[in-house]
Amino acid sequence: MGYLGAVVGAGFASGQEIVQFFVFFGEPGIKGCLLAMFLFACCGALLMYIAHAHKISSYQGMLQELMGEKYSMVIDLLLSLFLFLGLSMMLSASGAVFYEHLFQPKELGIITASILVALFLCSGKRGLVKSFNILVPVKLVLLLIISGYAALLIEKESIASYSAFLIPQQEGGWLIASVLYVAYNFALAMVILTEYQSLGSRRDGIWGAIWGGILLGILILFNYMALNKFLPVVLHYQVPMLYVAGDISPISKGIYTMVLWVGILTTAIANAYGFAQRFCHFTGISYSLSLLLTLILALPIAWQSFSVLVSKVYPLFGLLGIIILLVLVRKAGKEIGADIKTAFSRVD
Repeated sequence: MGYLGAVVGAGFASGQEIVQFFVFFGEPGIKGCLLAMFLFACCGALLMYIAHAHKISSYQGMLQELMGEKYSMVIDLLLSLFLFLGLSMMLSASGAVFYEHLFQPKELGIITASILVALFLCSGKRGLVKSFNILVPVKLVLLLIISGYAALLIEKESIASYSAFLIPQQEGGWLIASVLYVAYNFALAMVILTEYQSLGSRRDGIWGAIWGGILLGILILFNYMALNKFLPVVLHYQVPMLYVAGDISPISKGIYTMVLWVGILTTAIANAYGFAQRFCHFTGISYSLSLLLTLILALPIAWQSFSVLVSKVYPLFGLLGIIILLVLVRKAGKEIGADIKTAFSRVD
């Protein structure tokens, strides 16, 4: 649930990420969906393997283990900055949903999300886990129902009617897009997953990450199939999945608006927790005060345009995610190889 809560945020629930990284590639996008499922499951499992092997229960400790003291400080600083900007973007997105879809003041959306983040996180890690255990299953069920219905039960339009709208792509472009998608989502997922190390056994942690990755893949595939049936219309919408939900019924559109907002809220919780923990460590003040100051400082940025914030922050976040993924795979590969070699030597 923590894995899903970190990844399935505003961009995913809106359908915009799925359009950009998978639908634009046409039929090969299905292969990209399956690759993303494999990478999410595999990389999540490797992260939990390293976390339990070295008893790491914070992303700062994970960065130090993966990159050493010198480089981890630079990555930690960048990641902390992105967590703060990510929180600001989610608060801004909450305001956009309230204004564009609920016809309420933008300020109400920003303040409501801020208050709920504070309430869920006031008890620290316990509140983080509790919020995901409450919010993510609701979001997951509603996402599966609506995207699954659209993917499996709505008839597809003729491909001739929209093939001209697809952007010509180089051979293998779906492969690069899929890897980039996983990479930029994994940076935030790492912050949350490492916190779960102290809450269960190594076996439970690894299998939890694997199942989380598989469920993420299923959601991506359903969203791809649903959006693919409404091309080219969905290419003109900032929130294409709301168009899909509205085509089913006005009630489903209302429900999906709530799904989108819950997705925003869970991502805001993940970002706020990660940054508040770091702020507490840097300044030496209490976690509760750090959380309060984090939310207050995020408000001025949250008043900016959501689309402008996304265009400036997400590309850099993706680059950071790629670095983390590469180092993680290299580190885990070495340790697993050493463990296998040791096991065979004992047999001999």
